[in-house]
Amino acid sequence: MSEESLPHDARPEPPDALPEYAERVLEVAEMIPPGRVMTYGDVAEWLEEGGPRQVGRVMALYGGAVPWWRVVRADGVLLPGHELRALGHYRTEGTPLKQASRAAEGHLPRLDMRRARWDGGGRAEGHT
Repeated sequence: MSEESLPHDARPEPPDALPEYAERVLEVAEMIPPGRVMTYGDVAEWLEEGGPRQVGRVMALYGGAVPWWRVVRADGVLLPGHELRALGHYRTEGTPLKQASRAAEGHLPRLDMRRARWDGGGRAEGHT
């Protein structure tokens, strides 16, 4: 059976095409306004599909093309291995942070989730 004879929805995707779920996750990440964040679980809840791990996997594989620093862990800890890059974005955007305690590893602040978390209401305009 040739590819042309397959139903449209059964044809293989081009090798560089994103899976549909990944596209949806990345669209949500792009909607988050500067200075605000959503957790991996928030994104899954917004989409009404998947869970935090699935969203995290999408962000790990494809998130470099969107404002990845706005999709975060629920505890506000900065993304391991990307802490300084993320912190630069947070400071530039004015994202609420909590000062690090002296016991905190690397003395890095955490996100102030109470103030920084975005619920997805009032779709962001002019987002980057």
